[in-house]
Amino acid sequence: MAEPKSGPIIQDPDLLETLFLRSFERFLVAEADNILIGTSERNLCARLAFLLEDEARAAGLVEYYADVEYNRKQRGLVKTILDDHAKVIPITSDLIFHSRGAFIVGDNLITVEMKRSEHREEEKQKDRDRLRAMTKPSFDDIWSGDGKTHPEHVCGYVLGYFLELDAAERRFLIKEYRCGEFFGERKMPF
Repeated sequence: MAEPKSGPIIQDPDLLETLFLRSFERFLVAEADNILIGTSERNLCARLAFLLEDEARAAGLVEYYADVEYNRKQRGLVKTILDDHAKVIPITSDLIFHSRGAFIVGDNLITVEMKRSEHREEEKQKDRDRLRAMTKPSFDDIWSGDGKTHPEHVCGYVLGYFLELDAAERRFLIKEYRCGEFFGERKMPF
């Protein structure tokens, strides 16, 4: 892999939110039947990834990729986060939008977790906790994003989304995370 570099710094959460919501609205129209027949979350995230990448290309973000269950090893290690108790937790997100490590500053933009409403609450909470950790600007409140090295643990995603599918009600509950905190929620029917 090539040496990471500083790339375009796309840190505007409102721009990224617009990009994500356009993709998600297209997803709801294009994939409504697929959603309703009980297709796996993995398949649904893959379908959303195509649309997110398409919207990104249209917006000029040609060096970014939407990847499903991406677990690239960096420096020989699987991606990890630190939880609130400084415990190291290996991660594989349902969907991420990133530069695949090509950039140090501006690498990680959007992370997504999807669950059906019938999943146990503790499983949903683990996903929401992961989104909080991944959207923190720093995993240890020290890493400065110096533009030269990747952080030891994954952090710095601009936005995180928890998508909870309620097929019976034909809607998604979308919870958004920014800077390691819950930012807001909305319901989107399909």
